[in-house]
Amino acid sequence: MFDPVDPKQNFPAQEEETIAYWEKNKIFEKSVEQRPKDNEYIFYDGPPFATGLPHYGHILAGTMKDVVPRYWTMRGKRVERRWGWDCHGLPIENGVEKELGLSGKQDIEKFGADKFCEECRGMVLKYTEEWKKTVKRTARWVDMEDHYKTMDPSFMESIWWVFSQLWEKGLVYKGHKAMHVCPRCVTPLSNFEVTLGYKDVTDTSVYWKFRLTEEPNTFFLAWTTTPWSTPSTMGLAISPDFTYVKVKVGEEFIIFIKDRLEDVLKGVEEYEIVEEFKGDKMVGKSYEPILASYKDIDEVKENPRVYKVHPVDYVEAEDGTGIVTINGSYGEIDMESARKFKLPIVMDVTMEGKFNELAGKYADMPVKDGEKAIIKDVKAQGLIWRTESYVHSYPHCWRCDSFLLNYATSSWFVKVEDIKEKMVSENKKTHWVPEHVGSGRFGDWLENVRDWCISRNRYWGTPLPIWETEDGSDQICIGSIEELEKLTGEKVEDIHKHKIDHLTFEKDGKTYKRISEVFDCWFEAGSMPYAQSHYPFDNKEKFKKNFPAEYIAEGLDQTRGWFYTLVVLGVALFGKSPFKNVVVNGLILAEDGKKMSKSLKNYPDPKLILDKYGADALRFYLMNSPAVKAEPLCFSERGVENVVKNVILPIWNAYSFFVMYANIDKWKTKRIDLKDSKKLSNKLDRWILSELHTLIKVATEEMDQYNLQAIRPIYHFIEQLTNWYIRRS
Repeated sequence: MFDPVDPKQNFPAQEEETIAYWEKNKIFEKSVEQRPKDNEYIFYDGPPFATGLPHYGHILAGTMKDVVPRYWTMRGKRVERRWGWDCHGLPIENGVEKELGLSGKQDIEKFGADKFCEECRGMVLKYTEEWKKTVKRTARWVDMEDHYKTMDPSFMESIWWVFSQLWEKGLVYKGHKAMHVCPRCVTPLSNFEVTLGYKDVTDTSVYWKFRLTEEPNTFFLAWTTTPWSTPSTMGLAISPDFTYVKVKVGEEFIIFIKDRLEDVLKGVEEYEIVEEFKGDKMVGKSYEPILASYKDIDEVKENPRVYKVHPVDYVEAEDGTGIVTINGSYGEIDMESARKFKLPIVMDVTMEGKFNELAGKYADMPVKDGEKAIIKDVKAQGLIWRTESYVHSYPHCWRCDSFLLNYATSSWFVKVEDIKEKMVSENKKTHWVPEHVGSGRFGDWLENVRDWCISRNRYWGTPLPIWETEDGSDQICIGSIEELEKLTGEKVEDIHKHKIDHLTFEKDGKTYKRISEVFDCWFEAGSMPYAQSHYPFDNKEKFKKNFPAEYIAEGLDQTRGWFYTLVVLGVALFGKSPFKNVVVNGLILAEDGKKMSKSLKNYPDPKLILDKYGADALRFYLMNSPAVKAEPLCFSERGVENVVKNVILPIWNAYSFFVMYANIDKWKTKRIDLKDSKKLSNKLDRWILSELHTLIKVATEEMDQYNLQAIRPIYHFIEQLTNWYIRRS
């Protein structure tokens, strides 16, 4: 007899019983241990932060990370799944600052960097228990007990090793470049981090009037969308091949590109074009700066090339005036021009985003406040032609949402451009799902890679293992804790900056002290394949045997994050991408297409969905959605409910129907050789077995190609079974 079936089964409660059974009997552990060690399938799991509660995006990625390892376990592979926690970086620091009521580096220094780091350590795993409950409740099999943390000394030591290998290969350098810095976090960001935070904003653009020194009442018109950077402008740039005009308006003459005549003079009723000429005629002409006080700065006084017009090839005629400012302090192109024309780099803004003493009366003002004051004062002097509101896409800090400054500063870089071709060729060997993400979005990104800024002027992170002489003339890169102990004669157990920055050593009569920077947390994430197992200090043979991984999965945003840093370090260290197959998920939005927002309450709590419909319904809904093809999904509770109605209930009712009549007829199970299914007398029996084998074939083929929408033929089979086979039988 079969156990009687309750047709009104509570599926969420049934799932809880199943999960308890798995846990009690260690079913997940057995599924790993029962497979041979020489038949491993390697999966890398990108570690999340535990500073917030898990949401649908985590459940989507977590389900993708569960489905594939389960499949390969069913194919006989040994699939170890080890959980990790992301512990370092600005997400933690920002959370601690809010909790302690601190704002920026100055507050942190007053509070004490050592105490601040310990506060960060305490906040790292704030929501771990909630994460464990959600991961378990969604039926994901992963080892969350033998986890790794990016703040573990073993993990951090492997990061040192990774960096030391790049150092030895000549792939690391210190450079002074124009970079985007966050004035609130007071640290530079890498180019791919900058791409994460663009949003449309309205700023003030200014048409400045620069007075020519040799021609009375004559002005160059130059347009800028960052007016705060104009005071330290050291030159003007024109195109020598464009046609410019000198126009008389009232008693003044203004010079700008002819193509912009109508736009520049809109609203002007009377004017006269006095002269037309090519831009090269203006090369070398002198003009007066917007703020006269800047002429007294030492490096400005001593430079005969300042406040002159220079020829360039990057001026555009589509907007502005055809004349642009050259300020090597706050822009990559400007810095190149400043170096080319040997103009001084005048830094009149601090990394905190405030004007310094060079700005005179505007010193200590945040640049946006100072900008307003400068515009007001210069306008009163008659040196502004026009101001306009200007809507443009501008980068903001991806963590704290502050606007970024394009700022010349020194940082440590990895020479990604040196290994670009190898990265591109390795990416072509990788199986991407969907394919267009790998060949398009990610492939295009690789084709245009820039050297990677990996240093951060922050506190809570893996310290850069570079010890430097006081005069900066020599550096030593340390690749292990043992090496540091030998050089310093000190026992080292924790290598966070507040634990090692006091350690110095002498060599050849020079004293070496560690530089202050810590690693970009993305460098830590990209080191995960090696650091999670403390390679090469432990597990050396096991790692070599199983590298690269068969599979990884994450969201579309990671094409410029984790996927990218994995490839950079894998190619730099071993000449290959560290993963063979990758599935990319799209973003989950609210049902109305807007971003999910706690404050707007525009989506149902995941816990309520799990309690109401169950994990099976939610997982099926997500895997049957466009989200597993890197497309957006507008989450609908109705969609989860429909899975219960159209998938789970029909299966349950079919089983209930079977049990009821099997018990009535006292039917007993018997084995049938499916190869001999043609001998079955009933055509419907033969047909449903044929459908089953078609399902097995199609689902296997799709899963072998990492197409997680292999779930769709399952839905089709359920429909055939319940609506046709059972009814017609």
